[in-house]
Amino acid sequence: MSQSDVFHLGLTKKDLNGATLAIVPGDPERVERIANLMENPVRLASHREFTSWRAELDGKSVIVCSTGIGGPSTSIAVEELAQLGIRTFLRVGTTGAIQPHINVGDVLVTTAAVRLDGASLHFAPMEFPAVADFACTTALVAAAKEVGAEPHIGVTASSDTFYPGQERYDTFSGRVVRRFKESMKEWQEMGVMNYEMESATLLTMCASQGLRAGMVAGVIVNRTQQEIPNAETMKKTESHAVKIVVEAARRLI
Repeated sequence: MSQSDVFHLGLTKKDLNGATLAIVPGDPERVERIANLMENPVRLASHREFTSWRAELDGKSVIVCSTGIGGPSTSIAVEELAQLGIRTFLRVGTTGAIQPHINVGDVLVTTAAVRLDGASLHFAPMEFPAVADFACTTALVAAAKEVGAEPHIGVTASSDTFYPGQERYDTFSGRVVRRFKESMKEWQEMGVMNYEMESATLLTMCASQGLRAGMVAGVIVNRTQQEIPNAETMKKTESHAVKIVVEAARRLI
């Protein structure tokens, strides 16, 4: 840790080798798989939820760094990567759709997030929109189409919690606080596509600080049909989303 330039990630500016773009999955186990889709992958560091690799696209360095689950840990990864020189962030993950017409295995590109988190408030007031960068969104949509997907494009509900904030009743208590009762129905009526847990923080941080951010997610469950994903479907969907984010990164570096 004494050799690191930042508090948590265990990285130095030299480690980035001039990279200005980072792919940021939540799961540390996805990092190596993403890096191996590019050239010259090199493991950099692993500390707590933050695992990082460097690889190359068309001769340019790209960082892949996990954020862990939720806004607080995402804010640490984004802040420290920005300190080291990253200016573009592409989040890739899995998600639960809430619109009946969205199928398991589909790909979603987020244009903005409903701020159901707390971490984003530490960067901008609630009136400030959690909006994705246009160039990042365009690159993700183009990349999805290039690999044969027709992405759903729209708004994501981004919650601090996996259970009550996403109005799940399959819990120990079976209870949801008043604020979130009937909330999923309301988001459905407004056309919100899905739930996840990081985009509000990521998009607010980046939009309010002059950084670029975009997000793509693979649908592993549709909440209108079931709550628990199929393991094999989850693996295939994740693989599809990862290919899209790498191709989008190629367009943005």
